[in-house]
Order: sequence, then C-alpha cells, then structure tokens
Amino acid sequence: MNEEKFKLASDEELVLMYRDGEEDAASFLMNKYKNLVRKKASSMYILGADRDDLIQEGMIGLYKALRDYDMGRDVNFYTFADLCVSRQMYTAVQASNRKKHLPLNTYISFYGGIINSEEGKEEYSLIHTLPSEKERNPEEMVIEQENAELIENAILKELSQLEKQVFELHLTGMNYTEIAKVLGRDEKSTDNALQRMKTKIKKLLK
Repeated sequence: MNEEKFKLASDEELVLMYRDGEEDAASFLMNKYKNLVRKKASSMYILGADRDDLIQEGMIGLYKALRDYDMGRDVNFYTFADLCVSRQMYTAVQASNRKKHLPLNTYISFYGGIINSEEGKEEYSLIHTLPSEKERNPEEMVIEQENAELIENAILKELSQLEKQVFELHLTGMNYTEIAKVLGRDEKSTDNALQRMKTKIKKLLK
C-alpha cells in the first residue's frame, strides 16, 4: 500500500483511485473513517441495537458511500459518508425490531439532546421544554422502571410514526437537519414533526 500517497490525497481523489483499480485506496479510506462509524454506533446503541452489529452495518454504509459517491452531484465525501453510515445503521435498527419501545428508561437523553425553536434561530436541550427545576429536579427524572414504562407507552400512543422516528434519532444527538437527511425528508416537515413531538412530550411530562 502506498500509504504516503494516500495520506496526501483528498477523499475525493481516493475515491477516484479506487475506481481506477487501486483497491488499497478503498482500504485506506475505510480505515480513515472507522472512528466515525464507531462514534455513530455508540450513539445509536441507545435505540436497543447491538453495538458490534451497528459497527458492521456502519462499515457497510461506508462502503456504499465509497461505491455511490457522485462528485458532480453530492457534497464532499465526508458529509455523504456520514449520511450513508447513519442511514444504514438506523435502517438496521428498524429492521431488527429487537425492541418495540423507545429507550425512555434513560432520561439523561433529555438533557443531552438539542432542539430547534420554532423560529429556527435558537437551539436548546429538550429539558427546557419540561417544568422548571423548582417543580422537578434532575434526580426526579430518574424514576423507577414501571413509571418509565407508563410514560413510554403514553408517548408512543401520542406520537405519529414520523414523530417516533424523529424522536428516536433526536435522542442520538442528531439535529433536525441531520434527521431529515437520514429519513429522506425535507427539513421543514422534519422540524415541524420535532416541534409537535416537543409539545406532546411537554404536556405528558407535566
């Protein structure tokens, strides 16, 4: 492997090398982005999938990015690869159907997530949609399992299919723009679903 040559090449140049018959260029690019795959696998893990399986699916998504990347149509390779990896992993989570419910037994996700305001100008964590700390402190969010299941079932009943998908991906740390790309939807409808989801959850958790 001519590693020095590959190190000096851009991602797009590596893709061209691979398509010109240099298989080592593909191996170098796959190795370059394996940490991206691992990072995404760690975030998707909260959706109930096996981490090793997610890493494997992520590498498949990375290979598909290498195979399908169109320099004349798509954005830079990194952004395209990021999308392909996320989409492959999320599709695998849905297909596996290992868990039928959302991962609401870990409410710390409410503190880590980011949500856009209706004006699209301000971002804040989902916890800001909940009652103030005077009414509910962080410790109270860590409730016993049976209560978590009751809340989970109530939320599942209230959310539409799109809102459930948006919620799941939001819990992994994605913003509405990233979620729209993974789901293959426009940003406006995804942001609207996020706002509806926020409102419904706020009412249920009061």
